[in-house]
Amino acid sequence: MKSLSPLLAVVCALWLIPPARAQAPKSPDRQVAVTIDDLPAGTADRMSAAEITAMTAKLLGTLRDQKIPVVGFVNERKLYRLGEVDELIKALGLWLDYGFELGNHTFSHTSLNQAGLKAWEDDVIQGESVTRILLAQHKMKLRYFRHPFLDTGRDLMTRRQAEAFLVDRGYRIAPVTLDGWDWMFAGLYEDAKKRNDTALQQQIVKEYLSYHDTVFAYAEQLSVKLLGYEPKQILLLHASNLEADHIGELMDVLRKRGYRFVTLEDALGDAAYSLPDTYVGEEGTGWLDHWAISQGKIPQGAPKFPEWVMERTKQLHLSTGQVSAEQQQ
Repeated sequence: MKSLSPLLAVVCALWLIPPARAQAPKSPDRQVAVTIDDLPAGTADRMSAAEITAMTAKLLGTLRDQKIPVVGFVNERKLYRLGEVDELIKALGLWLDYGFELGNHTFSHTSLNQAGLKAWEDDVIQGESVTRILLAQHKMKLRYFRHPFLDTGRDLMTRRQAEAFLVDRGYRIAPVTLDGWDWMFAGLYEDAKKRNDTALQQQIVKEYLSYHDTVFAYAEQLSVKLLGYEPKQILLLHASNLEADHIGELMDVLRKRGYRFVTLEDALGDAAYSLPDTYVGEEGTGWLDHWAISQGKIPQGAPKFPEWVMERTKQLHLSTGQVSAEQQQ
C-alpha cells in the first residue's frame, strides 16, 4: 500500500484535531469599597441611645464577621442629646473597637450648595472634635470627608476653594459611584418595624435588594462606556436598622455580581478618581455622573426608583432628602 502524499497527510491530521472551544469572555475584576454615612444613625432623632447602640453593634458584627472593610462618616451634632451624650459617643466608638474607620460628614449635615463656603467650612471643623479624639485613642488620624447630599458646590470656584480647604486640613474626599438610595427604604422600614408590620418589612427588603442590584448593573455598564473599564467602585449606604438587619444580604448581591471588598484607600488608588472633574450643579450626584458631564455627555438609562416607596415615604412625612436642622439624615 502506498503511503499518503504529504499534502493528504496534513489534511488528515488537521481533520483529526478536535475543534477549539470558544473561550468564555473574561469576567471583570470587580472591586468595591463600602462606606456608611450619617453616624451614629440616620434616624438618630427618632431612636434612643440604647436603640442606636444595639443597631450599631448588630451592623458592625455582620461587617466584621464577613471581613468587609468600612469607613463610617459622622455627623457629630447627633451626639449631643440631653442625658445621652456619653452613651452615644460610646456607640460611635464601637466603629473603632470593631476595627473600622471614621470620617467627617460635617457637624450638622450641612450642604455646601445651601450654606455657603464659610458656614460650611465652620461646620466641617466643628464636626471633627469627638471623632479626632476617638481616632487618636486608636492611634488613627481623621483622613476622609464625605459631602452631605453629595453637594460639592454650585460653581467651580466654590468647589475648588472647598477642595483646597479640605486638603489643607488633611482630608481626602470620599466619592460615590454606587448609590441605591438605601436611606429612602430605611425610613419606611423603620416605620414598618415599629408597627410590627412584618409583611411590609419583607416587601421593602425585597425591593431594596432588587433595586440595588439594578443600580449596580447600570453603574457597571456606564463605567465601561465612560472609562472603558469598571473602576474600583465606592458604595454609599447609611446607618440604619435596615442595614443592621439586612446588610449581609446586600453584600451577597455584590458577591453574586463578582465583587470583592477592598478598603476605601485601595479604591481611591484607582486612576478613575484622578480624572478631570468639573461637575457643578444645584444638586449633588455620584461621580459617574461627574465624569460623564465633565466629558460633555448626558448619562441616560438610570434605573427608576420604586414609585410606591417614594409615595409612601411622602405620605408618612418621612425624610426625602431635604433634611431640616432638627431631622438630619
